[in-house]
Amino acid sequence: MKKIALVEDNADNRLLVQVILGDVYEVTSYENGHEALEGIAREKPNLVLLDISLPKMDGNEVLRRIRADETVRDLPVIALTAHAMAGDREKYLASGFNGYVTKPILDEEVLISAIERALNP
Repeated sequence: MKKIALVEDNADNRLLVQVILGDVYEVTSYENGHEALEGIAREKPNLVLLDISLPKMDGNEVLRRIRADETVRDLPVIALTAHAMAGDREKYLASGFNGYVTKPILDEEVLISAIERALNP
């Protein structure tokens, strides 16, 4: 079973993603960027779902640190965010994310498709 690291500070969103993906993937959740970086280095997941608006260290900084770490730099990282203004998708993809999914998750197929594309480019 492939492993997904979910970095999300909202408990309801963590639960929703766990319900959507839990039958197919092993999902490990982290509430903030510091916990996530430690867990990602230790667990080596196959993919990261990363919220942008996190306390203390935002998702952009978490991504920058992942890309700077040679042991996990090639890990697919999908932005999972409420930032859904015109141009946001392009901005996050250009900054190094492998995918972009907006919250709230209204159609679980959008999330599942993004994960499958990132895992099987």
